[in-house]
Amino acid sequence: MSYVDGFVLAVPKAKLDDYKTFATAAGAIWKEYGALAYVECVGDDVPYGEITSFPRAVQAKADEVVIFAWVAYESRQSRDAVMAKVMADQRLQADWLTMPFDGKRMIFGGFETFIEL
Repeated sequence: MSYVDGFVLAVPKAKLDDYKTFATAAGAIWKEYGALAYVECVGDDVPYGEITSFPRAVQAKADEVVIFAWVAYESRQSRDAVMAKVMADQRLQADWLTMPFDGKRMIFGGFETFIEL
């Protein structure tokens, strides 16, 4: 079974193009090092729930959109190897590559696949 890293974050609408540039560059690096898939999705139908919701989870403001993203790998072992290379890659430390979102409000985690159809 495969392994997946999942992410949810809020991006200011005014910085969505900057985020797309950032994510495209980052995704290319993940894929270069062995990720099977790198997917970024912008919220289209994500209502603010009374108790829980994607916007509530990342404290999205009225001028922000919710991003839901994931990276797929062959296994946890593969993910750990890819992640080590990605985190050491100097291209992600470049001055031009600024994160156009508040990283403190990003939710992320690794997930072992247990059903894959």
